[in-house]
Formats: sequence, C-alpha cells, structure tokens
Amino acid sequence: MDEKVERKEQENQLAQNDEDENEDGERSSSGVAKEEERSSKESEDNKALDDGKEIDGDSQSLQEEKTSSSPSDSDSVWKLCAGNAAQDYIPCLDNEEAIKMLPSRHHYEHRERHCPVHEDLVSCLVPLPKNYKRPLPWPQSREEIWFDNVPHPGLVTYKKDQSWVKKTGNRLTFPGTGTQFILGADHYIDYIQNTLPDIEWGKHTRVVLDVGCGVASFGGYLFRKDVLTMSFAPKDEHEAQVQLALERGIPAISAVMGTQRLVFPANVFDMVHCARCRVPWHEDGGKLLLEVNRVLRPGGYFVWSAPPVYRTQPDQVQIWKNTSSLAASMCWNNLAKTTDAASAVGVAIFQKPTNNLCYERRRAKLPPLCEEEDKRDAAWYIPMKSCIHKVPVTEEEHGTSWPEDWPQRLLTPPTWLTRVSKGLYGKAGDEEFKSDTQHWKNVMQNSYLKMNFDWKNIRNVLDMKAAYGGFAAALASQPVWVMNVVPIYEPDTLPAIFDRGLFGIYHDWCESFSTYPRTYDLIHADHLLTRLTKRCNTTNTLVEMDRILRPESYVIFRDKVENLGKLKPLMESLHWKVHTTHTKGLEELLVLQKQWWRPQAQA
Repeated sequence: MDEKVERKEQENQLAQNDEDENEDGERSSSGVAKEEERSSKESEDNKALDDGKEIDGDSQSLQEEKTSSSPSDSDSVWKLCAGNAAQDYIPCLDNEEAIKMLPSRHHYEHRERHCPVHEDLVSCLVPLPKNYKRPLPWPQSREEIWFDNVPHPGLVTYKKDQSWVKKTGNRLTFPGTGTQFILGADHYIDYIQNTLPDIEWGKHTRVVLDVGCGVASFGGYLFRKDVLTMSFAPKDEHEAQVQLALERGIPAISAVMGTQRLVFPANVFDMVHCARCRVPWHEDGGKLLLEVNRVLRPGGYFVWSAPPVYRTQPDQVQIWKNTSSLAASMCWNNLAKTTDAASAVGVAIFQKPTNNLCYERRRAKLPPLCEEEDKRDAAWYIPMKSCIHKVPVTEEEHGTSWPEDWPQRLLTPPTWLTRVSKGLYGKAGDEEFKSDTQHWKNVMQNSYLKMNFDWKNIRNVLDMKAAYGGFAAALASQPVWVMNVVPIYEPDTLPAIFDRGLFGIYHDWCESFSTYPRTYDLIHADHLLTRLTKRCNTTNTLVEMDRILRPESYVIFRDKVENLGKLKPLMESLHWKVHTTHTKGLEELLVLQKQWWRPQAQA
C-alpha cells in the first residue's frame, strides 16, 4: 500500500478512536491489542506535516524567525525558585512537606516520588548556576565537564580514594575508574564478556539497566560496545551523581529501589547490572531482587559485582549465601562466580529462566508466584510485591522470545506484535511498526536533519510521546541517545520500544519528570497536547519542559494549531525563540529554542 494512503487511513482511525475515548483517561494495562480505542488523535490535515516533504533547506513555506520574544512583563509573571538548592530543583523529589509526613524512611520512601498537587506545580523557574556554560560536546563530555555547570565538590572529596571524579582547574574529570573499576571501565566491561562470552555486547546484549550507577561510567563506556544503558541512582548523599552522568551525556534518571516498582514494563532488559550498588537484595523477602526479576527479559542476565561476591569476611560470606539462595529459589541459574586476578574484583552472573518448569517443580513455594490479576507491566505508583511473575509463554505476550541481534532488531517488528490485530492506528501491529519506522525516517531526512540546528551540541534527547519509538530509531545513526516516554494514559507500546533495542519509561506529563534541571538538548512532542489538556493544566507541562531544557536547546512541537495557539503567550513569556513554524490545515509544526533568560531574582 502507498505510504501516504496508509498514513491517511491511520489518521482517520485515530480520529474515530479519539471520539470513543473515555472521559477519565484511565489507562488499560492490557497492552496495545486491547487499547486500540485509546489511540492518539491526529487530524487528516496532518499528512503533509507527517510526510515532511515540504520542509527542506530551500523551502519557502517555512520561515526561520530572527526575532526573539521579550515581553516587558515577564518578570512579573515569573519568579525564580528560591533556596540554596533551587538550581537543582526536582519538584517530585524535593517536596519537603510531603517527605516530612512520611511514617517511615526505612525503605527509602523519602527518595521516591512525592509530587505536589497539579495546581501547585507552577510556582517558579529554576535559576542557572553561576557561570553556567554550554555543556561540552560528546564524546569529550564523557571524560570532562564544566565544574560551574554542576558545582558540587562533595563527591570529589567523598570518593577521592576511588577515582570516580576529580576536579582539575575549572573542570570535573572522569578517569573511567571507580570502586569496582580499579583498572578502568573498559577493562571491567571486557572482563564480564570474557567471563561469559554468550553476553556478546552490542549484539545479543543491547539494553542494560545499571542499578546504583554512581556517575554512570559503566554505561558511558558501554556506548563503545554499541550497548544502550539506562542508569539510575537516588538523589541522596552521593551528591549529584545522576546530574553528573547527564552532564556527561550519559542516560540516567533519579530513582531508587524502594517500595514502588521501577517505571519500566516487565521482561524488557537484556541485562541488569549492579556494581557495589548498596542494595540489600536478600532482605524483605527478596522484594528488590524480585523487582529485578520482573524487568529482566527471560534468558537475561543479572551481573552482580560487590564485596559479598569475592570477599571472605563472615558478614560478606553470609550475604552471598542469603542472596544466592534467594536467586536459586527464583530459579535463576548461577552461570559464573569469578574474581579478576588483575583487579581482585569479582563478578557473579545469574540468568533468568526462559520457561516456567522450574517454578512448577519447586518443593518450597517461596517466593510465591504472583496472582493472575497482578499485571506485571503495571508500573506507575505500583507497590513492589514479594512474588514471582511467571515467564510469558503465549505468542501474544511480549517477552516470549529473545529479539534478533542488534542492529537487526531495530527495524524488525517484535514477534508478539505480529499477533496484534489492531495497534495504535487500527492496523495490524507489525504493519504499523513498519509504517511508523518509515514515516519518522522520512521526517528525519526531509525535515529535522535539514533544520538549522547545531547538531554537534545535541546529545540528550527526549521524546515525550514515543509510540513505537520510530523517532528514536530514525536517530540511531546519530551520536545521540533518546529517552522514549510512553505516557501512562496512552496505549502501552513501551515493550515494543525495548524489543527494538531502544529504551524508555512510563510517565504522566501532569507531573514533573525524574531528572535534574538542564538535562536535555532536544525535546520532541508529537501530538502530545490533545489528551493532556483533558487531564491537567498544560501550563505545568511547559514549565516542566523549561526546567529540563538546557539554554539554547530546542523543542519540536507537532500538534493542532488550536492547541499550540493557546500556549503561545506562555511560550512568549518564557522567552522561547521561534526557530521554525509551518502550518498545514489544522496542523502546525512549531520549533522553538530556549534562551538564557531568567527572571530577576527577588530582592
């Protein structure tokens, strides 16, 4: 079928689906196959924008605006966030009033999300650190960053004997070594592969979760192996570790192994890694290790490098016995437990089963199997449970088979998606996957890559409504990484994104994102607003975008003229500069650039 005709039919189906949408916006947890009625709405007039063919370097229909908006009353509309930590403010992690009310902090409840009510979100704009500069470009940023951009010397002092980070003049430098990387991250990464060749970095193992990542050198150096690593750590006494990772151009979020599930689907990570991550895996009925089991792909690896693996002190030996016993009760196979003679650091590698036979044959039924009604993909504010989810076995479920090797998996529809009769646009899932991939390839080639962006300074990218991940796939050959977000009120396509060798998270754009200010160089928002405006005040969303954007970074909106028109006065008050605008029928492409402006500090 001709791509334009197919896209037109998809958009008609989208419009019909949106008319049938429930008013409360409640999300089904049954996956794409049962959520076709929840599809996003796109106008028929969007076809020209989607094709991207009238947007090229010589186009006369696109005007690059040379003037910057500077409303005289902006300082009366906005104020700077106050306090010593205002420049690092994360609303849902720095809600001191909510944290004070917590009955317990024993399970790191104070490091979890506690969001202000929607009406209280719009209060201030985060200030810039004094002498903040445009971040250094990748890959230079992996080795060094401007100290003034993340002016936190605490980690330098606290970890000075472990060489995580050093201060050298006006820069912070990262030797690539650390507590477990005594001979460097490259040596450590190679040692893991040599211990278990089946890992096959960048081919069989493509998407990794790094727990308690520190400054994320593990993920930063895995890029050399064509491996994509989602790193996370809490916003805690290890001052600004995630912020340092992001400034380096390494993917990371602020999160904790606490009481709530991680915001990922089940059965999606090829590997979960923990290098001295300080997580008590064996406590509380193994709840935290069972959460790793939930997100780990069947046949995937858990790599643990910590003192209990290789030290002989009685307390460390006991922790190993308890944790390895728990892993065995979860039917994990301990494939290796070795110590590197060169570094004296050891690793243990476990593998999750690929079927349910072991669960059925266990004499002791602990940990118990999860109840059938416990939806394993549900992850937004869902408490962790001390139970095992069965391995998926039907062809309609994601996780029943390992994806093709990278890079083939990027363009190959997951096997389970071929069984989906109706996807986002009412077509068969695999057809939509291919069409979406081709669509964003066209848009990228004919439009985005021809825009007058300073692409060498674009590294950290956010797609606010990622669908099948086609936008990120179209950028796969560029030196960027993309955080793909599937909003909780949209059909759940996140497993398909992971299966193609990309990554992402669930999020509600009525709340703040779990990242530091000044994280992203480019934000992409494709038809985000229609459903969002029914749920909350989208002013909050734009202020959040301003918080997480770096100065001189870009936002690409593709939405209805009506939706964007309502927000343009707010964009003007934020001093966002219009870079590109193009309208076709009821649809608009609007590209803006954040400036260096901040409101005047209050006297």
